[in-house]
Amino acid sequence: MDRMGNRVVLVTGASRGAGKGIALALGEQGATVYLTGRSVRGKPTTLERPGTIDDTAEQVTARGGTGIAVRCDHTDDAQVEAVFERIMQEQGRLDVLVNNAWSGYEISPDPSLAFWEIEWRHWDLMFTGGLRAAAFASRLAAPMMVEAGRGLIVNMTWVLDRPHGHAYYEVVKNGTNKLTEQMADDLRRYGVACVALSPGFMRLERMNLTPEETMMTESAELPGRAIVALATGDDVIAKSGHVFTTPGLAREYGFTDIDETQQSPFWDEHWAAGG
Repeated sequence: MDRMGNRVVLVTGASRGAGKGIALALGEQGATVYLTGRSVRGKPTTLERPGTIDDTAEQVTARGGTGIAVRCDHTDDAQVEAVFERIMQEQGRLDVLVNNAWSGYEISPDPSLAFWEIEWRHWDLMFTGGLRAAAFASRLAAPMMVEAGRGLIVNMTWVLDRPHGHAYYEVVKNGTNKLTEQMADDLRRYGVACVALSPGFMRLERMNLTPEETMMTESAELPGRAIVALATGDDVIAKSGHVFTTPGLAREYGFTDIDETQQSPFWDEHWAAGG
């Protein structure tokens, strides 16, 4: 299929993990996908983790899309501005922005710590490399989309119906959801939508999961399939300002994960426990 064949997309933080999975799912539907990240081939990668934006771009192209890697540290405003200037020069528009860049896991969150015990640098990693990065990229994307009279901004988040135990994480994800609501209010009149998307427990490269834990996960491509459904659906403006989960959208739009499931056991346990 080629549902995204005429779309220009920017996925931030796409060297690995959810960003990579989202980019691959979009590429599989024919999108032109710009990919940002700090890890590039031939240079040291973030925390020596595997994967680069060059690798992801090649795989996007192999899937049927056009992958374009652009090195960018989303804590550096000048680098971010250069990305959007390049997209405008090369494509003349931006149809979808996926705000996935996130440096909050450069220190592993420890939910057993009280807020005064958490290393203070963790605040900056989550806010500067997460919430602020999303806000700044959206600030640059919005005028392009408003001028075109259409577009979609997706903020990657987490559903917070109960405390998760890490004070800074709680605040940044609630901030992301509130930012989504406010941006949607400003954009709706111009035909531009903004939503927040919460994946479940994903299988990512850095994880060393047991077989039992693996059974609880969803692939990193499932959020990408959700974004394809949103971007190509007729009702995205009606959804603007809201937070969605991957299984909720899978059931509504009828898509599945790469293993043909629509909801991992993680979500069953999460909601059963009042999550």
